[in-house]
Amino acid sequence: MLKLPLRLIKNNFTKIMLEKFKLDNGLQVILAPQKGSQSLTVLVAFKVGSRYETVNIHHGVSHFIEHLMFKGTKKRPSPQIISKELDGIGAEFNAFTAKDHTGYYIKSSADQVELALDILSDIISNSTFPENEIKREKGVIIEEIKMYEDMPLYYSEMLFENLIYQGNALGEDIAGTEESIKKMSRKNILDFYKSHYEPTNGTIIIAGKINKKIKSLLNKYFIQLQKDKEKVFLQKFNPFINAQDQPRVLLHYRDTKQVHLALGFPAYSYYDPEMYALQILAIILGGNMSSRLFVNIREKKGLCYFIRSQADIYEDTGNLMIRSGLDINKIEEAVSLIIKELVLVREKGVTAKELYMAKKFIKGHTILQFEDSSNLANYYAKQYLLNPDILTPEQKLKKIEKVTRSQIQNVAQEIIKKQKFNLAMISPYKDQKQFLKLIKL
Repeated sequence: MLKLPLRLIKNNFTKIMLEKFKLDNGLQVILAPQKGSQSLTVLVAFKVGSRYETVNIHHGVSHFIEHLMFKGTKKRPSPQIISKELDGIGAEFNAFTAKDHTGYYIKSSADQVELALDILSDIISNSTFPENEIKREKGVIIEEIKMYEDMPLYYSEMLFENLIYQGNALGEDIAGTEESIKKMSRKNILDFYKSHYEPTNGTIIIAGKINKKIKSLLNKYFIQLQKDKEKVFLQKFNPFINAQDQPRVLLHYRDTKQVHLALGFPAYSYYDPEMYALQILAIILGGNMSSRLFVNIREKKGLCYFIRSQADIYEDTGNLMIRSGLDINKIEEAVSLIIKELVLVREKGVTAKELYMAKKFIKGHTILQFEDSSNLANYYAKQYLLNPDILTPEQKLKKIEKVTRSQIQNVAQEIIKKQKFNLAMISPYKDQKQFLKLIKL
């Protein structure tokens, strides 16, 4: 068997010496210094996202709060004041909402760390959520929802997770719906904010060039974030209670000239040791331009422009998903060929060369990704908030290196089953039976 040489997992990026400690209010801090860097990223993240929401009134509230955080504080009463200060030092600043965590970050030159901490602590602890901004931002978010609905590659993925996690908030769109946004009140927003934006539910990650004053500065600015006794936890997706026993098809009608699909299967959580084999399986199937699906569906058959597979992993569940935009007149041929590749990897496994090349790909991608302090900060935020253990990139690569061909085949055999098949499509088709017939797993 071809084994990955040990030299391929040795850390090519500067060795990261993490330092972890808590502020007096319970807020976790992780320092990830990068030698040679002249910048740093300060990321404040909380374990809250769309999967923590209830239907209707609260649906989309996590994303709404993220929008409102930069709209003004007591100290900086308008968004223009905040942006002017940050633009004045050439900083990058933004925020994001995922299904299971929300983050706010500023990336700047290292000598501007105090201003970054000042502004981030101010918006997180002292945002005023003005009524006029809430009213104005409703229109912005509704247009954002419409924009994503008009992006089939994105929307097909959302439909797929709606199908595979049906009945759970994990399957809902992060931005909410037009109806839920219109119903959202300032009280809804403040109640949700107070129950989730508290120190024991969050973390600060600082990555890049870190100076000796950082601890005193953190205590100066972030100690004002106070605990809340009414912390709310998520409704987990239990793979046993929510076990799937038959294939599912969801057709979203649209008069298009191309079919956009997302198909796949329930898979593993962050806590499952098999998630590393799942990630490699996704790479070999469709993770790059030398993958099986890209070569056999696009290059040899010319049936699509875009096709890829990915492993999406959450705290309690996950999935293996294949997305593609396909020729509307050859959809049955394309789906049949995709299924053929799935059956082949389940029955025959992967080759030693494929495994070797996938590991090299993951290592190279990891090195490139973590040259950027903002990527490194986001990585550690997810590790702390969602993982049972915090793994450095080097430790993660060592786990990847240990994955064997037999593990990958075992994962494929466990996951790729007819009764667990999910297919979401944006197309002019309306008959689900037509596509259920194609599933021969």
